[in-house]
Amino acid sequence: MRSLRIGLPLASLVTGAALLLTAPAAHAADTPLRDLAAAKGKLIGTAVTGSKLTGTYGDLAGGQFSSLTPGNAMKWGTVEPTRGSFNWTEADQIVAFAQAHNQKVRGHTLVWHNQNPSWLTNGSWTPAQLGSLLQNHITTEVSRYKGEIAAWDVVNEPFNDDGTYRSDLWYDNLGSGYIANALTWAHAADPDAKLYINDYNVEGVNAKSDALYNLVKSLKAQGVPIDGVGLQAHLILGQVPSTLQQNIQRFADLGVDVAITELDVRMQLPADSTKLAQQKADFNSVVAACAAVTRCVNVTVWGFTDADSWVPGTFPGYGAATPYDENYQPKPAYYGIATALGGSDSGGGTPPPTGACTAAYSVSSQWNTGFTGQVTISCSGASLSSWKANWTFGAGQRITQAWNATCTQSGTAVSCANASYNGSVPDGGSVTFGFNGSWSGSNPVPTVTLG
Repeated sequence: MRSLRIGLPLASLVTGAALLLTAPAAHAADTPLRDLAAAKGKLIGTAVTGSKLTGTYGDLAGGQFSSLTPGNAMKWGTVEPTRGSFNWTEADQIVAFAQAHNQKVRGHTLVWHNQNPSWLTNGSWTPAQLGSLLQNHITTEVSRYKGEIAAWDVVNEPFNDDGTYRSDLWYDNLGSGYIANALTWAHAADPDAKLYINDYNVEGVNAKSDALYNLVKSLKAQGVPIDGVGLQAHLILGQVPSTLQQNIQRFADLGVDVAITELDVRMQLPADSTKLAQQKADFNSVVAACAAVTRCVNVTVWGFTDADSWVPGTFPGYGAATPYDENYQPKPAYYGIATALGGSDSGGGTPPPTGACTAAYSVSSQWNTGFTGQVTISCSGASLSSWKANWTFGAGQRITQAWNATCTQSGTAVSCANASYNGSVPDGGSVTFGFNGSWSGSNPVPTVTLG
């Protein structure tokens, strides 16, 4: 068996036959993540954009996940862009979608230093006025969705990395007491909703998570309604904290729930098989750490598809941070989550519906003992994240070199896998690879399958 690959231009197509690609084991046949999580007593969630909850995006959001977090739809700047003028359209849409799909909703977020309306941040307020505005905002939003939101990220990102309080609109004007007040006001508006403090870089045991731990312990001692902590988990490839499970457990021991609220694992682009394998291991480690602690109740990925991820726009040169690629195909990371929840490691991408992707095998030139051939894989109504074309020669043909694919041949059996740069076949797109070969007797067109 030989592996052959060389970058050469492709010859033009002169003869060919369109052949159906036989797909690998269907992603649709895998147990949905939400069912795997339910068997572990957990929720598996995703942040969503309301306007995208149709088509494949909507199917995956509704079918794979048991909780939804509005990515931006419930932030103050979105719901009250002008003082006293409210826009609940996207938030209502997400809540309605969740209800229709038997999902919980995590409200995000009531008090934050970012994405506030300009009328608030540019105003000149006394502490009393600012406190009143905050109370009114929390009461208005939580009351609107009373009984419809399972948990709220009430206070978001109150700490600096060294464990000191963040200097922002709230702390600078109201002191650290704004946190207890916000929780108290939210509880009054909906006593049944679980109330969380949420932050980043608190996944492992460090100065920042120590500060959060001490705050929660203090709030509990004061009788302030605090039900959980959110560990955002915006992670860098290969950097899952070794103390993650220990940290989850110590918060649980305080008598509060823990949620992984914004999980993604970014990598320096371009992605390759080694990075994707590490990302799979990282997602697996995080979800397994949560699964191991009874009071870790929810893991939420911050967008499930790379097409909807915040990472490339925030961290130039980085991306590919979610469990699905831009064509909604599951990456190895998807199976990292699945196996951590007790599911199988199918490892492949989502195949197209029958007939949606085809392969055209052609012989573009032929001479006494040799020929040049190519295969074009085209998709319509589906897409592929990787491919492997297989066929069996019937009359003594043998590949001598190939380009735009890695081809191996054992006897008459040939298998050609995508190169690192052309594995993705978008809906409406195609990729082509070519080869030179020898023949004797005749040179019939074989049947191609994808496996």
